[in-house]
Parts: sequence; C-alpha cells; structure tokens
Amino acid sequence: MCFFYAAQAQKSRNYLIGSDADITDIAIDLIKKDKAKLRDTVEPKSSKLRISAVPAAGYTLQTGFAALVSANAGFHTSPNAKISSMLTSFTYTTSNQVLFPFQASIWTKNNKYNFIGDWRYLYFPSFTYGLGGYTKLSDGYIINYSSIRLHQTVLRKVRENMYAGIGYNLDYFWNVKELNLAAGMVTDFQKYEKMPNSIINNTQTQSGITFNFLYDSRENSINAEGGEFINVIYRPNLALFGNNNTCKALVIDLRKYIRLSKRSENVLAFWTYEWLTVNGTPPYLMLPNTGSDPYSNTGRGYIQGRYRGANMLYAEGEYRFKIAPSGLIGGVIFANAESFTETGSGKFETIAPAAGAGVRLKLNKYSRTNLAIDYGIGIGGSHGVSVNLGEVF
Repeated sequence: MCFFYAAQAQKSRNYLIGSDADITDIAIDLIKKDKAKLRDTVEPKSSKLRISAVPAAGYTLQTGFAALVSANAGFHTSPNAKISSMLTSFTYTTSNQVLFPFQASIWTKNNKYNFIGDWRYLYFPSFTYGLGGYTKLSDGYIINYSSIRLHQTVLRKVRENMYAGIGYNLDYFWNVKELNLAAGMVTDFQKYEKMPNSIINNTQTQSGITFNFLYDSRENSINAEGGEFINVIYRPNLALFGNNNTCKALVIDLRKYIRLSKRSENVLAFWTYEWLTVNGTPPYLMLPNTGSDPYSNTGRGYIQGRYRGANMLYAEGEYRFKIAPSGLIGGVIFANAESFTETGSGKFETIAPAAGAGVRLKLNKYSRTNLAIDYGIGIGGSHGVSVNLGEVF
C-alpha cells in the first residue's frame, strides 16, 4: 500500500502473503498499540459485535459524486446460530440526495426465527427514463420526491434451512413532482398516472402484508462461500390497507454460491431476481426498476432507475477471487442482464446487458466483510462506480 512509510513495507508484504489478514491488523501495527487490547481474539462465533465502518466516495450518473459513511455489524446470537447482520449508511450526493437506510437480518438460537428489517428514508431527486426497454439516456428527466420504507418480516423454521412467515411492507412517497420539463412535454409518468403536466402528485402509497418463504443454506450472508438462497415474497396491496392503486406482486430472489475447491476460497456466485406484477396497477415509483432490489444492487453498469416496467427479469454471475494470498485484497468480474415488459404489448422485448470488474478490501476477517468497489459498463452510454460494504449479493 503506497501510503505506508518505508519501515512498514516488509509488514505490508507479510499481510499480503501471510495468514488471514484484514485492515484492522494493519491499523494496529501502524499506530503501534498493544495488539491484544485492540484485536478481538475470541472465537468467530461469539456474540460479540464485529463492526466494520468506512467513509467512502463514489460516482454514478444517477447521483453524481457521493460522500457516504457506511457501517456493518455481524454477530451470532448463539454458537449454533447463523451470523446475524445489520447494515446502515448515510449518503449525501452532489445532486442534493439524502439516503439513510437501516437493514437487519437477525437469527435466533438454533436458527428458529429470522427477523428481517428494511427501514429507510430518502430525499431523492433523480432521473427517470420512461417505461420499457426502448428508452434512451436522452429521455431522462428529474422526478423529485421524499420517501419512507418500513418493511418488517418474521420467519419461523419449518425444517433445516427452510422458513416461512409473514410481514408488513409500507412504502410512502410524498412531494412527488416532475422538474424542468420542456414545454408541452408529455411523459410516461403522466400517462401512467393519468395526471396533467407538472401537477404535484402529493403522495404515492403501497401498503400490505407479505407472505414469505425462505430457504437459506449459507453460513454467512455477508460474504457467502457456498450454499443457496431462495426467497419468495407474495405481496397483495389491497384497499383494506389504504392503497389507492391496488395490486399484487410476486418477488423471487434466487442465489447460488459454488466454492471451486477445498483448497481455494475462489467462488462462483449466481443471482436471479424477478419482480412480477400479478395484477393491478402499482404506483409509478413502485414499479420494478433497475436497482429496485432491497440493497439497490441490480444492474451494476446502469443508472439506478434506468429501466422500469410492470415486470422485471434479472440475472447476474460473478467470479470472486483472491489477489493477495492473505485475502486482504481480492477481485471480482461480473456480467448481468435485465429485461422489463413493454406497456403496450406486456411482453419482454429487449435485454440490457452489462459487465464489469471490481476490487475487494477485507475490513473484518471474522465477519468476512469486504469493502467492494465495482465499475460496470452497460449499453447506450451507461456506466458507473458502485461502493458497497459487503458483497453485492
């Protein structure tokens, strides 16, 4: 690492080629403190919080330059429980956007229950490009809104690694308004919402219970080395729960992790994500779109919200590999593709592929938390850098 003093050069090389190492190991030696006091030496499955925090900066076409502080905590509620995780961050961008999410997955003793939460606040003036796959970057204009998401789910173990449960999801948008439209411009948003040009649609709401099925054989959800993840969510947003636009949605999230050999930590990872409108008409801002998964990670290489439609199909593959033998530095290469239905035909008519590469810097070797920095390139001029605390999927 080029910013170390020369006296640290040999230690830096040891961290690259020696045993399992992370940034904390290096920081301890740099500040020359008693390692026993600073380095947690208890067993990896202790109940002690493994906290990783990092300030970072990034750039995408959607947000412009962004400054963020992100924190991740991993812990075990008991020695025989899967690792629980909590993730939060605060982001401010040069587009005057504010993002403040808190997400958690808590496993109880013997993995009997899994409590999943996704809470967030957004002030998010952002580009939208219309509906379907034939839109262009030049079609983009800004919709401004604030929103709150409150998603909470409780799952109970049915059999080994298999869970079923119920939840409640609320997505509430207010002060929704299109900005800086050309005179006489009629947008897909106006046509979809059946509203006149430049009129504020004060609120959009989706509220409803969810029925959930989960199969999760991963030992570590922060950075899986193997196993499978299957999550199916059925969400009926009925008038009973205060919805003006009633609809029913089905979300299917499938992931597979293959460790290439017992002697290698390199992993092939596969992800498919489908969001289908079973019937009804969701609000425009709740239509499936690029980056609309819970962690806003679908479509690396594309601007968040680049594509949007009533139904979404998504697939991604990634190869994760060590660069430094110690695991301190790693890398990934990835490719993905997404498709959305057209408003006229209701069919999937286009495919938007993307590909890229990234680096991984190990922040915590116990929870296996990496700082993930990726660069992706899509079609039609789309590209961007993304920063994540933990793996993308």
